[in-house]
Amino acid sequence: MHDFILAFIGGAMLGVSAVGYLYVHGKIAGISGLVGQLFNANHLMQRPATWFLLGLFTVPFIYGIFVQPEITLNASPWMMIIAGLLVGFGTRLGSGCTSGHGICGISRLSKRSVIATAVFMAAGMLTVFVMRHVLGVSA
Repeated sequence: MHDFILAFIGGAMLGVSAVGYLYVHGKIAGISGLVGQLFNANHLMQRPATWFLLGLFTVPFIYGIFVQPEITLNASPWMMIIAGLLVGFGTRLGSGCTSGHGICGISRLSKRSVIATAVFMAAGMLTVFVMRHVLGVSA
């Protein structure tokens, strides 16, 4: 039950931040779009995307000071680089990332986002199935 409560609080915080960003700045809080705004910025520190992403990256470190999470990475650095490149390619191909489609798009009842979210969820489930049952890789 404790994990459910933490997940619920985290999800609520994501929702509030996405709605707040849309309400205040009139832009979607999808991470790939925010990163794209950084590359098109003349005054980087005056861009709302800079501060949103800075918070996104610093809060886990602050959380780690108070709670010592057990994080184990079993993949090689090369595998993580390849996975990151594939995620980036999929983000461009799908016209957005999981946060943009899954959180912001579905909440706006975007048909494209509903379809994109269904596709990447199905692809994730298929990947886990193949890795566990076909390749024999365990978590």
